[in-house]
Amino acid sequence: MNAWRLDTQEQTVIISSNGGIPFIAYWDVKLTSKEDLAQLLDSFPQDFSGGVMDKAEYINFCPTSGDGFLGQPGIILHDENGIDILPNFKFIDAKKEGGMVFESRDEYNGLSIFHKISIHGEVFKFQTTLQSKKPINVGWLSAPIIPDFCSSEEFVQVSGNWTNEFCFDRLTWRPGVVVKESRSGRTSHENFPGLILLNKNTTNSDGSAVGFHYGWSGGHRMQIEELSTGQRQIQFGHSQSFKNALTQKISTAPMFVSKSSKGLNGIAQSFQSFVRKEILPSTLEKLPRPVHYNCWEAIYFKHSLKDLKEIAKLAVTLGAERFVLDDGWFGLRDDDTSSLGDWEIDKRKYPEGLAPLIEYVNQIGMEFGIWFEPEMVSPNSKLFKNNPDWILGKKNQTLGRNQLVLDLNIKEVQSYLFEKISKILFENKISYIKWDHNRVLPFPDHNQANGFYRLLDKLRTAFPNVEFESCSSGGGRIDYGVLSTTHRVWLSDSNDAMVRFKMQNNASIWLPSEVVGSHVGPRKCHTSGRIFDISLRAWVAASRHMGFEMDPRELTDEEVKILRTVTNWYKENRYWMHKAIFHRLDLSDKSQIGEIQVSIDNEKFVSFVVQMEQSVYSSPKPVMLTGLDANSIYKINLITPDNAAQVSRGRIALRDKELLLSGQFLMSRGVNLPCAFPGSIWVIEGHKI
Repeated sequence: MNAWRLDTQEQTVIISSNGGIPFIAYWDVKLTSKEDLAQLLDSFPQDFSGGVMDKAEYINFCPTSGDGFLGQPGIILHDENGIDILPNFKFIDAKKEGGMVFESRDEYNGLSIFHKISIHGEVFKFQTTLQSKKPINVGWLSAPIIPDFCSSEEFVQVSGNWTNEFCFDRLTWRPGVVVKESRSGRTSHENFPGLILLNKNTTNSDGSAVGFHYGWSGGHRMQIEELSTGQRQIQFGHSQSFKNALTQKISTAPMFVSKSSKGLNGIAQSFQSFVRKEILPSTLEKLPRPVHYNCWEAIYFKHSLKDLKEIAKLAVTLGAERFVLDDGWFGLRDDDTSSLGDWEIDKRKYPEGLAPLIEYVNQIGMEFGIWFEPEMVSPNSKLFKNNPDWILGKKNQTLGRNQLVLDLNIKEVQSYLFEKISKILFENKISYIKWDHNRVLPFPDHNQANGFYRLLDKLRTAFPNVEFESCSSGGGRIDYGVLSTTHRVWLSDSNDAMVRFKMQNNASIWLPSEVVGSHVGPRKCHTSGRIFDISLRAWVAASRHMGFEMDPRELTDEEVKILRTVTNWYKENRYWMHKAIFHRLDLSDKSQIGEIQVSIDNEKFVSFVVQMEQSVYSSPKPVMLTGLDANSIYKINLITPDNAAQVSRGRIALRDKELLLSGQFLMSRGVNLPCAFPGSIWVIEGHKI
């Protein structure tokens, strides 16, 4: 057998081939350099009994039907007449080309398949490319398939819905296949393209875990399978499309995988570091993340220059640095039934254009941003009436949010959108675009996502100083594909602080804090109806990329004071927080969710702990921190002592003074906090002395 070894600081991957498509023979903690690969591979074949084929085949990067493999194939092909193609690949070569590229061929069918693997810190990047001498139809193509050598007991898939994204479903392995697919033309609220393998005893800070992410914005398919042999495989690829045309070359999106022996925090830190270094635009390193004010939940479609100026003036006194004008500024847009596609300033609302508002916003010290939803069109718009053939799908299709989808594969559509958006940017001093995407596609279409990438790339080239936010009814389009061309994601349309904190905590497995927009919503949440104290709303927002999205005219003097205090704290700490090492906390009281962000020099930290529900304990459990220098002494203080519940009667030192405690003590014994009601947040700050 051929064999190749790939090492990171903490992991070793052994890849081998017995003449066919290569396979992963080992992936776990780093092996000694003395390891004899020949001996390792000699130990690899499995025994078999009755009722199966006469050879226990390895699960390679792309198992195929027709050679005795009875699991989910990694590739499904048809010729131009719709006849199944059953490939039989033979290994050809392995080359170093920005990583390792493994080539296998099927000479009879004129097929070549390439599996590329590259290392990025502790993250492995996998991608598959298929080439054909003749036009073929590709029904399914998986990124290089990753086996699980029965090392995990459970897996976590990510589900949810609108205003409740990034929910974790923890399931036990069992024979059969689990399929999760987003067929909506975006990553979706329901099926974020992520997966975690772990054991029953794996925690946030300890135990084995493997994290996956498929970096594609156009919908994905994930297949998790345990065969009757006990073998397991994980597949990721594009969602199955109704518009698969004949092709001679096709590639999957990149799939990112990281393995950790340090629990979920290990893979979170690997992914976050990778995103910061290799995915995000470089501008994020140079500029502090400005505090946003978004006017949506203050005014909705009721735009008034007088009201907006009044709101902007109050927002800047609270600490806002960027003012974002949301939906309702264009066409005849008085509700969500009209005008999408007519990207011209509404002269009824803005008789002199946007200039008076932008000039005022700039004058009082804020940048100006604006909302667009370029991929959609309203049926009653001038654009649709003049160009009814520009839509994706049939003319009598069901509407989504009262709108249709523009076909971004049409050259004229691309040109129109670029020209309209460019005109607004040329004529106005705009530094930020909130790019929305509020309906699903009428059917899966891979080319639509590629069209979105092309349009956004063209705009970024033309306007390099304009930042872009990815919003899709909140968290419907969040992935490393969209992050490579935007600067921020809107995690959810929910400004319910408790729901949002849980979502933010789960999303941290894949997303660093500086790209996750988080806003202080109205006192009474518009998506849940719940009422929360300003302290909770403000601190939850300050733990990510902070902003406001309420009517500041509703704030009391006390709320203004608290919000200013928290905003100033965010501004003073964002420089190190947005580079920090992130840890989810393992808390013994399951009514709490907590996290800690530790500076890269380990000189300071901040921990956020939210009381999510009523505790079953009459005395709070100690909060044990993690990620600190065990041998150092930290000066710690509780920034939010006033959040103690009225029933709190004990003497808790941190409520009244700072404490000097070792990192070891804080991690093994923890810190005692006062009793808290649900909806309270503790913010613990520490500095090394």
